[in-house]
Amino acid sequence: MKLSFKEPSTRSFMKFLFAPLIINFIIELCSRRNLNDTFGYIFGSPLVFLYNSLIILATLSVVLLFKRRTFFFTLITTVWIGFGITNGIILSNRVTPFTATDLTLADLGLGIISKYLSKTTTTIIATFLILVVLGIVFLFFKGPKYKGKLNYKKNVLIVASVWVFLLLSTKTALGFNIIASYFGNIAFAYQDYGFPYCFSNTLLNTGIDKPKDYSAEKIASISDLIASNNSTNNLSSDDILLASTEGGLNHQTDTDKPNIIMVQLESFFDPTLVKYLQFSEDPVPNFRKLMENYSSGYVTVPSVGAGTANTEFEVLSGMSLQFFGPGEYPYKTILQESTAESVAYDLKELGYSTHAIHNNKGTFYGRNFVFSQLGFDTFTSLEYMNVEEYTPKDWAKDFYLTDEILKSLNSTENSDFVYTISVQAHGDYPKEKVLDNPQIEVSGLPDEETTNAFTYYINQVYEVDQFIGQLVEALSNRDEKTVLVLFGDHLPTLNFEDEDLVNNSIFQTEYVVWNNFDLPKNDEDLTAYQLTSSVLNSLNIDNGVLTKFHNQFRNTSDYLDDLKLLQYDMLYGEKYIYGGTNPFIATDLKMGTYDISITDVYEEISVPTEKEPVVDTEVAVDSEDTEISEESEEEVIAEEVNNLIVKGENFNKFSKIYINGKYTKTIFVDSNTIMVTDITLEPNSSIVVTQRTSGGGKLGSTNEFIYPNVIEQ
Repeated sequence: MKLSFKEPSTRSFMKFLFAPLIINFIIELCSRRNLNDTFGYIFGSPLVFLYNSLIILATLSVVLLFKRRTFFFTLITTVWIGFGITNGIILSNRVTPFTATDLTLADLGLGIISKYLSKTTTTIIATFLILVVLGIVFLFFKGPKYKGKLNYKKNVLIVASVWVFLLLSTKTALGFNIIASYFGNIAFAYQDYGFPYCFSNTLLNTGIDKPKDYSAEKIASISDLIASNNSTNNLSSDDILLASTEGGLNHQTDTDKPNIIMVQLESFFDPTLVKYLQFSEDPVPNFRKLMENYSSGYVTVPSVGAGTANTEFEVLSGMSLQFFGPGEYPYKTILQESTAESVAYDLKELGYSTHAIHNNKGTFYGRNFVFSQLGFDTFTSLEYMNVEEYTPKDWAKDFYLTDEILKSLNSTENSDFVYTISVQAHGDYPKEKVLDNPQIEVSGLPDEETTNAFTYYINQVYEVDQFIGQLVEALSNRDEKTVLVLFGDHLPTLNFEDEDLVNNSIFQTEYVVWNNFDLPKNDEDLTAYQLTSSVLNSLNIDNGVLTKFHNQFRNTSDYLDDLKLLQYDMLYGEKYIYGGTNPFIATDLKMGTYDISITDVYEEISVPTEKEPVVDTEVAVDSEDTEISEESEEEVIAEEVNNLIVKGENFNKFSKIYINGKYTKTIFVDSNTIMVTDITLEPNSSIVVTQRTSGGGKLGSTNEFIYPNVIEQ
């Protein structure tokens, strides 16, 4: 079908109306990756298909306002089809579809694309994108133009009419339940309501809509209810709800407050819950034993196959994601603008030190910023660890987290809250065989590729379970009261459906609460946003608005309505619950538990003894670049080299030397030594060691060290 915008014609107009149907078909084919499913959707829900085509038509209608109509038509069409292709690629690797929020996570996606796509595939995609961009640029300069005189009044009226018709159609479709405004399951919503509508919804529908009954009086009434139902004291609603970052106990708690450790386990759940799987041995023996002896149950999480940060947000804040826009990540939206009450802030009132730990890069989901908005004192990311073992998919092993948790506990004399996020069991789960001698053999699957994927995942989970056993043992050997909460953030991307599971829900993982001071065992099923309040309640800790609210009202009829009111007030409203002012001040987040520091800098003349040159740990060098002749080897051996030696504490492979503000190729020797080879410094050179994340981002730096310190006479 060839569209011509050189001159108006009825034929071109009809083709223009027909084009959105073709574009929509291509989008859905890319998203569903199956002709039968695509036609099933079109003929099963024709009104939904036509409505989505109308959305595309509305976006295409703006071309009538420009003379370069072919260019704008091609550009808009390319964007729509590009989004459809992107959605198909994403759904091939995770359950959650492509949303507008993913556009804000582009840096995250680029950082992990190598873990999902081969270098060849990545190269092909990159080449294709470059060609598309060049083609569009060419079209802008060389493409045909509308030769007639633009009738702006007429064209604006046409465009406006199309958009008004779209708005009226949306209202009608919602009224007759052809589409829905709330997505209980975003993956199913994309299947039922089509990509254009759902993606547009994630773009336009963000934050929390203002509840109709929101007012100072309504929030005051909720405050009074909480105060009147509070069993620990007789304080007024103002006293009990006004959280303060300046301290002051407003309730009864044990003077000997226990350490509270929460470990969010990546893609972790009990694989024996899958009805059709069989195993050569129990894949999670340690976790199972803990569930038998300590408080445990199912925990309902807000996502499947991805969305770690949203489970994390619910657990830390006590807020439910169901009130936010579909596909939204508060870490990338509201928490970029504002602090929010969290368990970290609430426990800091009791004198707790608060720590976050994650064995992945610190910028993942913007945690190096967000954790300051949630009240953490320190954040230890991969860049501040000495990790040497990785999975075949290049994720750090979880057992390294044990030492980091112990470091956090040892770093203070007071009680500690430690929130730990693991990563080992992260997808993608390879369909080819990558484990030669797996500990756990898996059967019950239809083909070799699926068996390989499950075998890889199950064996990673087994190793995570071993980490759980090691962590419990290490904590048991400490003479401090400790609570350890273990839970999965979401199910893995292995295409589970509700009926595949014993518990009949793909939105449930499991949790267990280990302790070393005989807390009563209390098994119950919770949501992620209730988990922390339930744990604190068992410890007689009731700090925080939502902690009190959840524990007192989670079984009442108005529970969810009042929760939405509180969440809106806290994040987007007038902060009536806090007396009109947000009391939470962002913390000065310290990266790493212990300081990385420079103790000495000196130059050292050395004579190479190895034939091969030293290769920088961060810069890949082609093999042919390292090849030198016998003659040149002799020359290298004979030549003296001036090296810069930097001595200090807590260095690792992410520690990089900056000289006078410029990055310098750095060699990691050990935790106390890093160096630069073949360099001569200028007098009074500035030496700084910076922790660099992958991609070159800076997470933190030491104080400046001046070397050599030349004193003027």
